[in-house]
Amino acid sequence: MWFCIYSYHIFYDAIMHLNNLCTLFECILSGIMSVNGKKVLHMDRNPYYGGESSSITPLEELYKRFTLPDSPPESMGRGRDWNVDLIPKFLMANGQLVKMLLYTEVTRYLDFKVVEGSFVYKGGKIYKVPSTETEALASNLMGMFEKRRFRKFLVFVANFDENDPKTFEGVDPKTTTMRDVYKKFDLGQDVIDFTGHALALYRTDDYLDVPCLETINRIKLYSESLARYGKSPYLYPLYGLGELPQGFARLSAIYGGTYMLNKPVDEIVMEDGHVVGVKSEGEVARCKQLICDPSYIPDRVRKAGQVIRVICILSHPIKNTNDANSCQIIIPQNQVNRNSDIYVCMISYAHNVAAQGKYIAIVSTTVETSEPEAEIEPALELLEPIDQKFVAISDLYEPTDDGTESQVFASRSYDATTHFETTCNDIKDIYKRMTGSDFDFENMKRKQNDG
Repeated sequence: MWFCIYSYHIFYDAIMHLNNLCTLFECILSGIMSVNGKKVLHMDRNPYYGGESSSITPLEELYKRFTLPDSPPESMGRGRDWNVDLIPKFLMANGQLVKMLLYTEVTRYLDFKVVEGSFVYKGGKIYKVPSTETEALASNLMGMFEKRRFRKFLVFVANFDENDPKTFEGVDPKTTTMRDVYKKFDLGQDVIDFTGHALALYRTDDYLDVPCLETINRIKLYSESLARYGKSPYLYPLYGLGELPQGFARLSAIYGGTYMLNKPVDEIVMEDGHVVGVKSEGEVARCKQLICDPSYIPDRVRKAGQVIRVICILSHPIKNTNDANSCQIIIPQNQVNRNSDIYVCMISYAHNVAAQGKYIAIVSTTVETSEPEAEIEPALELLEPIDQKFVAISDLYEPTDDGTESQVFASRSYDATTHFETTCNDIKDIYKRMTGSDFDFENMKRKQNDG
């Protein structure tokens, strides 16, 4: 029997109240494991909105959660028109999560809109991210000669095939560093910044001194995702991210997943270093494997930092975004003398998550100093005027072991990024540790079709 404890309010709200967000991480794994023929039990100690991965509605609840003294002003419209994700993330149109949604047919429960723009910050201003040859030649981010060099770089990436050495152009994908690839095309620091952080979506510059294959594949993913819809490489579900885990919860239920709700967890029962069950109210539900969020096993996780997120309610689109109803802005670390990027994710009434004419922008970054709010000031300046701010600083936790001996698998806390690629990497990592094999999209599709 496979056993999953899910974080916070997960399945109680996902089943009983269709607009609430449960932790997507565990929901996806439960759906996948159910399709694979495993017996999955969801157990939750809370029957209420809780935890950082909640989606808050109505707006009055958001004010209460952040202990603001006043109620929302009438200018905010009807409270029930709001559905605010506390940890918003976009989906890459050709990325891993979309593949999971397609292969499990969870898409039948969802409607998406294309995010209207992807932007990058340079010298206090924002610019559209150029990711095609045509955009590279038209971009104001670069001078004339650098545009041509960047265009050559994009052509190289587009033609690159790791299985065809003829496309390598002297680059060894397993030994040549990305720093050397940039040198090969004579790209300047600003171009390196937006390529690594707004196209390849790295959070730091550590990638520069490792083999270039992953970076090239990341840039190809961005370009392929952009090619699917044209405006940007990102998608966002109507009515908010709460629709995603709800879909995977349905998938798990279809394949026999069981739910135990409002159940306190008294003890995780171990024998000879292995998990054998979970004790609740004097009874033990036995299991062979356990997935849980860090709050259930504080002795098996460590603090790995902090993230600051600031939810901002606006009455206007962000300046210099062509009045986009949704967009992402990445502020590369070097542009603001930091060690990690700052992210801005903006959605609006167009996605049925805000009152008419209203916008929700969320700023996030990894905390580096004792004054987190000062760290995100460059991003907040882009959003002015701001009607209301909600500030949250969260601890990041990661497991201290891989779980293969104890068979207790803890998920990681959500990072500061505004896309799901890092989350999907974590899901695939846990899947491999639990099953001993790599996650195979095609195999999963076949299993579901057989079900």
